[in-house]
Amino acid sequence: MKIGFIGCVLSSKVALEALLENNHNYEVVAVITKKKSNFNSDFVDLGSICSKNNLPIHYEDSKNKRESIRFMKKYNPDVIYCIGWSYLLTKEFLEICKHGVVGFHPASLPKNRGRHPIIWSLCLGLEETSSTLFMMEEGADTGPIINQKNIKISKNDNAKSLYEKILKKLKIQIQSSALDFFKDTVKKNKQDHTKSNIWRKRSFSDGQIDWRMSANDINNLIRALYKPYPGAHFVFKEKHITVFESKVSKRKQKKNIEPGKVLDVNSLENSFLIKCGSNTAIWIYNDEPLKHIKIGDYL
Repeated sequence: MKIGFIGCVLSSKVALEALLENNHNYEVVAVITKKKSNFNSDFVDLGSICSKNNLPIHYEDSKNKRESIRFMKKYNPDVIYCIGWSYLLTKEFLEICKHGVVGFHPASLPKNRGRHPIIWSLCLGLEETSSTLFMMEEGADTGPIINQKNIKISKNDNAKSLYEKILKKLKIQIQSSALDFFKDTVKKNKQDHTKSNIWRKRSFSDGQIDWRMSANDINNLIRALYKPYPGAHFVFKEKHITVFESKVSKRKQKKNIEPGKVLDVNSLENSFLIKCGSNTAIWIYNDEPLKHIKIGDYL
């Protein structure tokens, strides 16, 4: 069985390596990727993997996507895996091979479709997510599910650790689904579109901390935007300060103190305690000393 592959991020690398690792019954015959991406925080150039394994590779030109179709058709794959791609494929691309195109969504379908699923899962304080493989259609994340595994989200998870959990599941799913295609035993489960919700594309302003939020909600925002994402941020004296780590204070705070006030500073840990909404407070940690932030300041 011949497999085509499309992708340009960390999950793409994991999936492609999984296919190459266990390829007794199938072979990867063609790869489409990108030379660079200003959109993806976890961009990975698959060129070195292709070179090492003598795989035909095509770097897509966003102004000439039809060339990608011609390239993939030339290798006549039985199925295509599209793992980590920033836009939908055309109907012509979806119909290149007999088994269609398998997509990947790092969240539960149908209820959590759309953009930035790892970020939204953490930001909204969800306790569970999924790693989902589905058959791609012209709509976003709408096709039949062929493999979905649930993943628990702990209170200590951040974007990096949750991504790692998902990638571990993905590797197993990629290999088992490829074998299912080889055996012609793939089960396609239609999604119930009445249960769907579509997460929107986030903006820079979504990452700005509002100290009127509860400490728990602010902590969720910070762990959601942990590396490889750009981090949450706040503004102090017209300067944007990026935050990657925080800890909710267990102490109940006084009602008569406004949100955003600096309550304490720990210079040894480069951290400071901020009053938040709902009479809560949060410790903010910074990689660099913030000597200009003092007790009594308002952020």
